[in-house]
Amino acid sequence: MSAVTFFTYPSCTSCRKTKKWLSSHSVDVQERHLFRETPTKQELLKLLSMSSEGLDELLATRSSTFKSLNMDVDDMPLSAVIDLIIQEPKLLRRPILTDGETIVVGYNLEKLRSLTKKKQVMKYTG
Repeated sequence: MSAVTFFTYPSCTSCRKTKKWLSSHSVDVQERHLFRETPTKQELLKLLSMSSEGLDELLATRSSTFKSLNMDVDDMPLSAVIDLIIQEPKLLRRPILTDGETIVVGYNLEKLRSLTKKKQVMKYTG
């Protein structure tokens, strides 16, 4: 099973809180700077496939970057939205964590606990 990938941005408050929580619970992660190591098209499609809310869960619609687009992404083909995210990764909510099967977006303690509990069970049974 793959490790937990942690897409983060150091000056993001939710990212710092999540990183602190992960560290205090001894969770090993592969940390990736969201803007320097932007998810690839394949990674974004995989993240979307794990999301229960699709683009609504991943897009930072309240961000100034999103608002400045002055576009309705609901009217755009998915491939165009993915290309836009790759060009402008600030459009993504942060942080994003995934183990390849589950996704956690934002600082969500309940989902973090669930994701890390699953990883701990797999570590002891695998």
